Amino acid sequence: MYVPTWGPVVPLLAMAIPAGLGLGVLFASWPNPFRAATVATGLGLGLSLAVAIGGFATPGGSPVAPGLVAAATSVDGLIRIDAVTRVMLVLIALIAVVIVRYSRSYLRGDAGQLRYVRALLTTLAAVTILVLSNNLLVIALAWLGTSLALHRLLTFYRHRPQALVAAHKKFLVSRLADLCMLGATGLVGASAGSFDLDVVTAWAQAPGPPPASLPLAAVLLVLAVCLKSAQLPFHGWLLQVMEAPTPVSALLHAGIVNIGGFVMIRMAGMMAHAPHAQGLLVIIGTVTAVGAALVMTTRVSIKVALAWSTCAQMGFMLAECGLGAWHLALLHLVAHSLYKAHAFLASGSVVETWRVGALSPPREPASLARLVGVSALVLASVAASVAAGHALLAGAEAPSPTLLPLTIVLGLSVTPLVVRALEGGARSLLGAILLGAGAGAAYAGGHAVAGHLLQVPEPPRIPLTWIIVVAGFGVLFVVQMIVEARPGGRLARALHPLLFSGFYLDELFTRVTFRLLPPRLAPSPARPARSA
Repeated sequence: MYVPTWGPVVPLLAMAIPAGLGLGVLFASWPNPFRAATVATGLGLGLSLAVAIGGFATPGGSPVAPGLVAAATSVDGLIRIDAVTRVMLVLIALIAVVIVRYSRSYLRGDAGQLRYVRALLTTLAAVTILVLSNNLLVIALAWLGTSLALHRLLTFYRHRPQALVAAHKKFLVSRLADLCMLGATGLVGASAGSFDLDVVTAWAQAPGPPPASLPLAAVLLVLAVCLKSAQLPFHGWLLQVMEAPTPVSALLHAGIVNIGGFVMIRMAGMMAHAPHAQGLLVIIGTVTAVGAALVMTTRVSIKVALAWSTCAQMGFMLAECGLGAWHLALLHLVAHSLYKAHAFLASGSVVETWRVGALSPPREPASLARLVGVSALVLASVAASVAAGHALLAGAEAPSPTLLPLTIVLGLSVTPLVVRALEGGARSLLGAILLGAGAGAAYAGGHAVAGHLLQVPEPPRIPLTWIIVVAGFGVLFVVQMIVEARPGGRLARALHPLLFSGFYLDELFTRVTFRLLPPRLAPSPARPARSA
């Protein structure tokens, strides 16, 4: 009986995704450039689903065609098809289809549609190559190509000075990050003798003392990721790219800025043996997450608040990587991408919801003692639900060392939602507490499922990094609760000017960099002369 198995040709299907996007760049033409984009992204989504399904194919049966199997074998070492690749390919393809469809309506009648489509498809092709590659040098070059293609999208409206300034700031930060990334790549390649990720992982995990170049290469890699992930104080460009088309903002916040987390996950085998670099990742990520979350509370613009939210989420994702919770970072990446794509593309409805809330009468702040009691109750319910969920799904398997600090962070993040439900009465409060317990159970479930899906090295047991994360989010929680209970108090009045200014970090960065490398702005259109 002939039983076709197409598992062996999965690498060819994967390679066809960036190839199709590249052909879309070539065949896009006026007057309907989005036709090629629609076909290319639709094909990419179908191929991504095929690759995801093909990853579960079992050996045996008769191959589709011996020639295809031979061709697939020749490229199999160039790309990596694992759980991370399959998840990322489907995520990228899904977001690409949605953004192309939205862009087609958003830019209807715009004279620059062809330029936009070519830059968009180039960006998507570069990201796909980055995700598929099994070579560190190709990852670094694809990341560079993604940034350069994205720059064309950010400067789509060339007559807007604000858009050009934001793109210029991102260009400077990205080039500094590229230097760090290429430096790390060069050190690893020279020491390991290859850029192949499997060889690099074996080099880092070799028995005996770690290679002398490993700590420096890991630190450079961390710096590159932090620079491109909009971590403080190099975050200002992320807040000011709203002058670009809305689908570009969605693509940036839902996809491009998450590449740093993906690179960290891909390099987990090396990073697990560089504790100092992981500690640096925890410090930068925690400081950014806490600072950006506090600043976000003072923002009135929906899109700017979403941008600060992205900054904070990236910080927490990198802190998860620093703790060694690579599987949770992957889960966080997927959830954040889907949420931010929807949030930006549906920002108009968010504005309407905010207006309704703003017209509601102000509520009486809860007492500090009541807040403390509710917080203790929520933390206990979340911890119990996480423990029950882990026992149900993992059985007798020992919990991951990172589960405890991240459970505390989860409880601290859920508590403000429950506190806001106090004004709704006992029923609303009970519902919020049950929601927190459900979030804890879902978190434990995601922890177990992602841990089985993504086989990663055992995270290093570094209690100091746990203390940094818990202390940082504990400070955030305490400040939020005090401001919630005393919105007109001394602490709130002292913090508000500092938070409203974003700690003045972006202003300082802008002054220094623009004095050295000022942006080139398009000349303003000439005004008609006044008659005497």
